[in-house]
Amino acid sequence: MLKTLISFCRFLLFWTLFGVFTRTAFVLYFKDNLRGVSAGEVLQAYLYGMRMDASAAGYIAVIPLLVFGIGWFFKKHIKPVWLRVYVYTVLFLIALIAIVNLNIFREWGTKVTYRVFANFFDAPKEGLASSSSSPIALSLSIGIGLLVTGALLSEYIIDYKFRKPSVPFIAKPLIFVVLFGLNLVVIRGGLQLAPMSQSNAYFSDKPILNQCALNTEWNLLQNTTESVQNPENPYLFMPADKAAALVDSMYAVKKDTTEMLLTTTRPNVVIFQLESFTADLIASLGGEKGDAPNFEQFIKQGVLFDSIYATSDRTDKGMIGIMSAFPSQALRTIVIDNARQEHLPALSSVFADEHYHTSYFYGGESEFMNFRAYLLSHHIKEIVDKQNFAAKEMNSKWGAHDDVLLKRNVQYLTGQQQPFFSYVQTLSNHEPFEVPVKPHFPGEDLPNKFRSTAYYTDASLKEYFDLAKKQPWYKNTLFVLIADHGHRLPLDHSEPYNPRKYHIPMLFFGDVIKPAYRGKHINKLGGQTDMAATLLAQLNIPHKQFKWSKNLLNPYSKPFAFFDWDNGMGFKTPQQAVTYDNAGKRISYVENRKLPQATIDSTLLYGKAFLQQVFTEYMKY
Repeated sequence: MLKTLISFCRFLLFWTLFGVFTRTAFVLYFKDNLRGVSAGEVLQAYLYGMRMDASAAGYIAVIPLLVFGIGWFFKKHIKPVWLRVYVYTVLFLIALIAIVNLNIFREWGTKVTYRVFANFFDAPKEGLASSSSSPIALSLSIGIGLLVTGALLSEYIIDYKFRKPSVPFIAKPLIFVVLFGLNLVVIRGGLQLAPMSQSNAYFSDKPILNQCALNTEWNLLQNTTESVQNPENPYLFMPADKAAALVDSMYAVKKDTTEMLLTTTRPNVVIFQLESFTADLIASLGGEKGDAPNFEQFIKQGVLFDSIYATSDRTDKGMIGIMSAFPSQALRTIVIDNARQEHLPALSSVFADEHYHTSYFYGGESEFMNFRAYLLSHHIKEIVDKQNFAAKEMNSKWGAHDDVLLKRNVQYLTGQQQPFFSYVQTLSNHEPFEVPVKPHFPGEDLPNKFRSTAYYTDASLKEYFDLAKKQPWYKNTLFVLIADHGHRLPLDHSEPYNPRKYHIPMLFFGDVIKPAYRGKHINKLGGQTDMAATLLAQLNIPHKQFKWSKNLLNPYSKPFAFFDWDNGMGFKTPQQAVTYDNAGKRISYVENRKLPQATIDSTLLYGKAFLQQVFTEYMKY
């Protein structure tokens, strides 16, 4: 019995120590993010994470325990080679997850989730294209290092030669139950009432330290379990009626009116969903100068909404935010769930009802993230994607670059009867950040590659409008340019809790803009979801079905923005912005700490109410 217990403890010890090694790889990889953090604080991350490391070890021990328990009742000895194969297989998987996590965290600022692997298996080509900007050699070196270190260490700690002890048959079930019970305690993190959760690893007001403490494999297992289960609302912060009342109060207006920007209420409408076109690229939005010089010229001729925030940080959520004006659901993405997405309202459906010809243009694969099903469910009549381009035009790892796509859109619209609605999704400003021309910004560093692809998209837009101006439909067309989400580049900040990451441009542009409004900036704070109501109000089209969208040109609408990420959210008002990490149950960011605590609490309350209500509505679809 004692020998069995010792062998079991050695197995758990090995995997707990290996968790320390993977954490060390994370700490070293993101050492720049830890500048200003003391050695003592980093040590705390190890101490707080150890309990979760042990819990992960307990999960890994389940299969060996089952094999041991079942095999113990048979006389034939199970050769130890099976355990070695199992350990090496798990080592390989953890090393793989570790290096994927390093690159995901570098881009998104959050740990790897189930969604990453689901996306890869659904669209492997797109997944490989996205990973092309990752440092392959460094990643492989880290993975191999972890694998070799783990294999060597296992020879000293794990009892591969363990044999079943000779005990009376009647004692075997008791010993097996004791071992399994102990392992269950380890998995739960102790004998306390509540089992292990992500918040057990959170200890600091510095989010990077909490991410260091969080065991990557345990977190992935937890996220996967939540993702494959039937959804229950994980964001129940308050009574349902209170959450509903708070959300409704933010959309209540004294008068349904609007400032009219357009010379017509029935223009053609072309929406450009600009890939990763963060506000950091736009000088007029406080970004860098020279990254998108043509966009600056467009601003002088259009109406810029300069305080707009994306609903989340990925394209699938951005498309729903723009087209359906439905906020991101944090842990979920409604576009992949046909039973739910079909019930969403959509601008394309509205325009189809208004007898507009509807089309969608994308240089990549329209099946990616179930986009095609969503578009067809919402009355998009014509879909033009990579299948419609010649082989010589497929000059990007994703498909056709933006200049090819945009020229095709002009050609197509010139042959269409007016009025029309066209939704154009760009792709060049996406990993691996490659262009079919000489890069405008020299060097192979990621920030400059990102600047070059943004510059290329910007130049392609200029070429598009120069060509479109020669067409008879141009003078009666409203163009809307809006990003799908922000990005960590070019300034290399990836913290999901910082509102700056979600700041994006939204521009109304075209000859249908009244001359008096050209060059005007609309300063009202709003979200990506507000584009729908703002646009439809200009066309005198009812928009009550877009309940999560407010008209930014109604002087009575309230200024605010809501955004979220994998398991957290933020709420911003003109006075304050607060973000909240739901995993750790703590505030991650406060924009103005000089304001009273009551203001912080109130802002957070509204953010929680929004997330609760968004997920509640998601479940009802």
